Amino acid sequence: MKIAITAVSGQLGTAIAKRTIDEFGIENIVGTTRRPEKLKSLGIKVFKADYDSEEGFLQAFQGIDSVLLISGMGDPNKRIEQHRNVINAAKEAGVRKIVYSSIIGNPGSSTFDAIVNSNRQTEKDIIDSGLNYAIGRNGLYIEPDIEYLDNYIKEGKVTNCADEGKCSYTTRYELAIAYTHLLKDDSLNETINNLVGEAITQTELVGYFNKYLKTNLVYESMTPADYLIWQQKHNGEFLGSVIAGIYQKIRNGEFVLKSDFEKIVGRKHKTIAEIFNNYKN
Repeated sequence: MKIAITAVSGQLGTAIAKRTIDEFGIENIVGTTRRPEKLKSLGIKVFKADYDSEEGFLQAFQGIDSVLLISGMGDPNKRIEQHRNVINAAKEAGVRKIVYSSIIGNPGSSTFDAIVNSNRQTEKDIIDSGLNYAIGRNGLYIEPDIEYLDNYIKEGKVTNCADEGKCSYTTRYELAIAYTHLLKDDSLNETINNLVGEAITQTELVGYFNKYLKTNLVYESMTPADYLIWQQKHNGEFLGSVIAGIYQKIRNGEFVLKSDFEKIVGRKHKTIAEIFNNYKN
């Protein structure tokens, strides 16, 4: 089986590439990225391809059996057409199957919902494409919180608007394992799967920081309105709105989901304690 992975230079794309190399062999994996020069060496053939055009993907997908489409990071208003470029190139190149890396969440009224809506439209486009497909809906990565730890320590606290809402977290490593199974196991075709782990509150998240990473943090809740203002001030209107919307959906209980991880992988998703213990070591 020959596999193409889009956005392979991103952190999730790289994690999936490493896992699929181990599973299928380095000669059977190719990647696409807008900037091949930015890619740390994986040893695979990498094609220059931009979501704004089919051209690079048509070249990359020649002789490919399955495409792993990782959702783009651009403006949600443009993202649907960008993903269609990949889908159309896959059809034209004779690809058999698309596996899509989507995101959890039902459409609602938060400032994150434009992204949820664009992902749902791409899911529909893939289902309607006539190709075999498997869709994963990713939970929130826990790595960004861990990578932001120095800032939390500097502030002495974790602050957002999630309040006591729970969030079903995951990791890029666990997702890479799940997507490898979705690529290789055709019994999982025509399924939509929640790729999430254990659901915890922000207070519980802070407790894991304190226990495993020897911090002394507290959790402080803000109102959604105040947190949106704070995020847009620090991260700009677009990114700030996305982040604030995520935590509003957590506050609303929208990111607590039944996981399909064990059905796909054959084992339970790693617990938060196991994830933190790995970071400690």
